[in-house]
Amino acid sequence: MSGTVIPPKPDINWQQVAAPQAYVDKTPNFFGELVQETLALTRRLFIQLQRRPSTLIAGIIQPVMWLVLFGALFQNAPKGIFGDTPNYAQFLSAGIIVFTAFAGALNAGLPVMFDREFGFLNRLLVAPLASRYSIVLASAIFIISQSLLQAAVIVAAAAFLGAGLPNATGLGAIALIVFLLALGVTALSLGLAFALPGHIELIAVIFVSNLPLLFASTALAPLSFMPKWLQIIATLNPLSYAIEPIRYLYLHKDWGLNSVVMHAFWGDVTFGSSILVLLGFAVFALLIIQPRLRQTLS
Repeated sequence: MSGTVIPPKPDINWQQVAAPQAYVDKTPNFFGELVQETLALTRRLFIQLQRRPSTLIAGIIQPVMWLVLFGALFQNAPKGIFGDTPNYAQFLSAGIIVFTAFAGALNAGLPVMFDREFGFLNRLLVAPLASRYSIVLASAIFIISQSLLQAAVIVAAAAFLGAGLPNATGLGAIALIVFLLALGVTALSLGLAFALPGHIELIAVIFVSNLPLLFASTALAPLSFMPKWLQIIATLNPLSYAIEPIRYLYLHKDWGLNSVVMHAFWGDVTFGSSILVLLGFAVFALLIIQPRLRQTLS
């Protein structure tokens, strides 16, 4: 009939009919994608380590050699010069654990720097990542895992050499101390990797800061053995706040957060305050590199 209005046929999306699942509205899982990206990039670093295991092997053999050779060198030292223990290996093990973690974390920026120079980092930056911070997280996880593994080997070697073995709680405290120190130093190294122009400059910074921070800490000698000016520097060195709590764990079976682990020039430093100093150092390092990371990863 002439008065009848025929409604228009609705537009049919035949692609949606053929593949309806592709048109389902999915809420993006940001956290899940971040974890997946971080694990994939971390796995890449471990594959590189598996293909070139000499780095890890050298990082384990060198501190063990230090422990054996320095322990033998000062075996006949006068009693009381190294505190409450006549066993220098027991005294030295804390310094070797901390310095190994520090040296490994200080090299954390080198893989990122090489990725920059070879162009792989640019490919990651243009990839559709959920967050480019997964690049930094992967490097941090890799270095901290490596530091904990090296610390476990050194603890076992020190126990074999007669330094003893802390209890389970003490081992957990050592792992926490190594984690906080490695986290802070890794953050600084990654910040330098994004700030410096090339790997030559980063290696120069590593060489310049490595040994001075070792000798300006309580790794090789107690505070009472140092001149006054070096004591002040050592008590300002974050390495000392990681060394002394671990050393206290080796020398004292009964310990707590209120146990005095170091006599600084301004007062006594307790076990708990050392942990807080390391935590503050890690947070400060993470905050100070944020502007550089935002500028580079944006």
